[in-house]
Amino acid sequence: MDWSTDPAAAAAHFARRLAVETDVSDVHTALETGDPGFVLLDSRSREAWQQGHVPGAVHLPGAEIPDRAAAELDPAVPVVTYCWGPGCNGATRAALRLALLGYRVREMIGGFEYWAREGLPVVRPDGVHRAPADPLTAPGGSCGC
Repeated sequence: MDWSTDPAAAAAHFARRLAVETDVSDVHTALETGDPGFVLLDSRSREAWQQGHVPGAVHLPGAEIPDRAAAELDPAVPVVTYCWGPGCNGATRAALRLALLGYRVREMIGGFEYWAREGLPVVRPDGVHRAPADPLTAPGGSCGC
């Protein structure tokens, strides 16, 4: 395998990814402002939503996006999608569905799994909870990047 990569091609690739992806830390920071400039969309099932979700998120299961997006989302407001975690491409499918409908969209990489693992607030039926951060995902409370 040739491990050399053209720097210009690499820069273009990573710039494209950053244009359509965001991460848990950046989403949390934006939400903390009270005016993040986007709507956060949880594309998981109703059962997963009830188990726990990000405070302020809108619940719209991925399969229901084509039928419900126009009634529930403002096309002028960008959308950030999330699903379970890196082992699931539900947020990617949701983002694709929204993009095909004309929405400006990004995917929150890491999903709900990394949101919870980083010790960020989670809404459950009995209130908002915040578990200690997993030291493998957020040593000292942040990855430091």
